Amino acid sequence: MLRCKYHFVEQTSGVGVLDKALLVLDAVAAGATSLAALTERTGLSRATAHRLAVALEVHRLLRRDRAGRWHLGPRLGELAGAPAPDALVERAGPVLARLRDSTGESAQLYRRVGETRVCVAAAERRSGLRDTVPVGSVLPLTAGSAAQVLLATDPEDPLVSGAAFSSRALAEVRRRGWAASVGEREPGVASVSAPVRGADGAVVAAVSVSGPIERLSRQPGRLHAPAVIAAAERLSEVLRRNGGEG
Repeated sequence: MLRCKYHFVEQTSGVGVLDKALLVLDAVAAGATSLAALTERTGLSRATAHRLAVALEVHRLLRRDRAGRWHLGPRLGELAGAPAPDALVERAGPVLARLRDSTGESAQLYRRVGETRVCVAAAERRSGLRDTVPVGSVLPLTAGSAAQVLLATDPEDPLVSGAAFSSRALAEVRRRGWAASVGEREPGVASVSAPVRGADGAVVAAVSVSGPIERLSRQPGRLHAPAVIAAAERLSEVLRRNGGEG
């Protein structure tokens, strides 16, 4: 059992450097973005935490912003978005393109990966200002309409306590079948999302449209909820026909 200041890793591989690297990834996913926070959360020495973080950055499992803060890297999303065969991702392209064309906004498909959500498919606007989320992007589960959809079925999830939305808001998402956000994850950006359900009815992904508030307004659900729900239902039907999650 590998112990750090905040928690125990119940299962270890026996390969010490691998287990410590996983501690670093877990700490960044939980919000430890500075080296000091990374050292504090993992219990590793400053030198060890820095060495592992830099190594993970080389492999694009972590990245640094201009202020030097650590974030989960694009490789995690690429790995999550590249299973084969995957009926959901394979069929998402035409559905997202249709959603983009009907709404005039960029469309995305997100899956939950640990304490994050990953964009596994997207359709960008053809012209004008594009508010895109590239495939492979790793985003938080604590802000944004897609995060609301992915957490709505489990309001007791520990992530909810630190989220930009409340358990009460998630109850409303469950009731109406869609979520909206305005400037929740990124200032000036609004979005609408709806759940994709597997054959057993469990939420396995979220379909979204996103764009500037100037276009979507401060009540984006009034504009685009029906189209987003319809797209999510089309992808849910794909999973029902395949009898699973993809």
